[in-house]
Amino acid sequence: MLDELLGRASLKARIDELEEDNERLRKRYEAESDRRAEAATARQDVEAEVNRLEDRIAQLEGELERIGDDETGLEVRRREQLRGSRLAEVVDRLASFRTGPEGALTAVVGDDGLVGLRDEIADDLEDVLGERTALVDDAAPCVVCADDAGLISVTLEPPVSLDGNHRAGWRDHFALEREWVLPTGRYALALVRADLFALGIYDGDERVDYRGFESDVKGSHSKGGFSQARFERIRDDQIDDHLERCVDGLEHVPDDIERLFIVGQRGVVDTLVDDAGLEPAGTAAVDATGDPKPALEDAHRSFWTTELQVL
Repeated sequence: MLDELLGRASLKARIDELEEDNERLRKRYEAESDRRAEAATARQDVEAEVNRLEDRIAQLEGELERIGDDETGLEVRRREQLRGSRLAEVVDRLASFRTGPEGALTAVVGDDGLVGLRDEIADDLEDVLGERTALVDDAAPCVVCADDAGLISVTLEPPVSLDGNHRAGWRDHFALEREWVLPTGRYALALVRADLFALGIYDGDERVDYRGFESDVKGSHSKGGFSQARFERIRDDQIDDHLERCVDGLEHVPDDIERLFIVGQRGVVDTLVDDAGLEPAGTAAVDATGDPKPALEDAHRSFWTTELQVL
């Protein structure tokens, strides 16, 4: 009665209505925040798969090209992943092949396929392989070994970056160098991820020195909105700092090392190479997880694995 006389009853009723509205808006905000957080987490999960999926794009494109060319029915006769002693055995067999003068053709085909070769070398491959020359484009980059009698026609996928034209030509043997596909001599191999660096100095297949570290780089995020954007800025800065540490780590490569290979997450490797102005002897995307030292072992094994294709 007193509240009604003093006019406070209507105010209390209005306060109750506002509190109900406020509670309803709070629940709506929380639901929206949860939705945005779920969307942000899903986005990060997808981004975590990007590097791995990019590694397979080239293979899938090759498969699509072969599927689109079904009328020819062209397929390689055999594929085999080679490493270690098995790879060395195959290389030795190819190197031991002898024929008459200019009976064995060796061609190094780059990323752009046959169009990157000298016209005469591309013509020679087509003369020897005929319609199966298309399989060489699918296998690029690769080293092709073929003889004029059609006894041998294979490709090997070299981990080492090669300049094809000055190495290609006809001889009485295949001009296949062991160092193109096998770990020979002294060299350095660095594994770079967004949060990890590992450097090994090798003599052939044996690691003779090592250094590695991990950096504190933020992982997934469970919130959305401005918090998500701030999180991504912090993470980018942490990755930049990590890459600077990686550049410093590469300064520990001894002066007598002539070949440096850099492997890891494709985007991270490309950024490191570009920013540091490096010219490595080879790069590759590898899926090496875990702590630095075991991850480096996995990366080394993956890098020195070569695919043999019998055309």
